Amino acid sequence: MRRLVTIMAGAAAALLLAQTAHADVTLNSVRVAAMDTVALAKFYQAAFGMFEVNRIAVPGGPEIFVNFGATADAAKANKGLPIVLFHRDSDAVKDPIPHVILNVTDMAATAAAVKAAGGTMDGEPRPFGNTGIVIGFAVDPAGNRIELIQPRK
Repeated sequence: MRRLVTIMAGAAAALLLAQTAHADVTLNSVRVAAMDTVALAKFYQAAFGMFEVNRIAVPGGPEIFVNFGATADAAKANKGLPIVLFHRDSDAVKDPIPHVILNVTDMAATAAAVKAAGGTMDGEPRPFGNTGIVIGFAVDPAGNRIELIQPRK
């Protein structure tokens, strides 16, 4: 019985510690790299309707924060999380895992906007099983993969 009480007390302490260890942790932003962050910011504006909301001068090129909004002022007022575009020395990085996942309402229109802005689609968007969800993978001009999800209508 004593051993059971000790095990239960230990489990309760671990559970309490696990709950407090995650308190006040939230997502700050998403970071995407490119050799030319200014050009990449133009792509995100043209393809996804995002605007620059902040810029920090750093060696190699500016870090540019972009967010959604109908105008630059609306994007600055947006309380949603930004995408931070930061400098890297080469766009030759081949990373098969998308680091940005965006919800879209019209996959065909979004794919067309990606292409028109200088990006590519990694294959045709396709249904995700029988869920009614459509998934597509875009690649920005710096080689970053972007997962596009069109929820069930």
